[in-house]
Amino acid sequence: MDGAHPPCTSNDDFKIKGAASRKDKQTTKPTERINGGDICTICLDPISERAVATPCNHLTFDFLCLVSWLQEQTTCPLCKAEVKEVQYDWRSPTDWKTYHVSKPKAQAGPSTAANLSARRNAARRRNLAPPPLVDTDPTLERRRGVYRNRTPCLHLGGNSISGYVDFTAAEFSTSSILQSRARTFLRRELQVFTFLDHNPRAGSRDYLMEYIVAILRSNEVKGSDGKAEELVGEFLGRENARLLLHELEAWLRSPCLQLRQWDDVVQYRDEGQGRSKDHG
Repeated sequence: MDGAHPPCTSNDDFKIKGAASRKDKQTTKPTERINGGDICTICLDPISERAVATPCNHLTFDFLCLVSWLQEQTTCPLCKAEVKEVQYDWRSPTDWKTYHVSKPKAQAGPSTAANLSARRNAARRRNLAPPPLVDTDPTLERRRGVYRNRTPCLHLGGNSISGYVDFTAAEFSTSSILQSRARTFLRRELQVFTFLDHNPRAGSRDYLMEYIVAILRSNEVKGSDGKAEELVGEFLGRENARLLLHELEAWLRSPCLQLRQWDDVVQYRDEGQGRSKDHG
């Protein structure tokens, strides 16, 4: 369920009331006590974006933690019931977004902690091996060239002439337009990384797209703490993540309404890495 109501400031209150009322109807157990001091059951840090596991309706999870957990196993961390959906980004007690849980691919491998270490090691190797050249859509070939040659697009200042507008993580978290634009960009950009086809830990590209959008709701795209880069880098490699976030920010700041418009005007220092070149 993904409604069109504007975001509300008392977001956690909506999440709590909506999930708690359903829990009261479905079980005789007491409704969980939720307050501003909640910590995530998985990471034990304060919850930044509440997620509700359904149909059991346990709600002491951060969205990123719960979705990552469900990539390993599709059961609730608290009651072990099968989780079908994750509800998040609440706007009212009856208005939220839904992440549909898919069965993880069967694989023999190490534990979750060991998987995290292996994923980071694989990410480091990817930094040394950018996406290979593959005969396909010419637009994707241009995008692959950006990562292969480590050529970030040129930064344009935000002003009335350029039409570029800066934004913060707080603004991103409350803007359905910015989030929709981010999905539009990521849906195409993640196709650049062919190694994702053989990385079951990354799940589907749709999962990774939603994961990155969720990261940007609580972290600056290029924050000084490097948190967004670190989290995305676990899947793409640190260098690829840094460049992807740079390109994503440029697209989100731009006045372009469609990707093909952005492709036509985005500028790169080296000719051939975009449709335009730097003449400055």
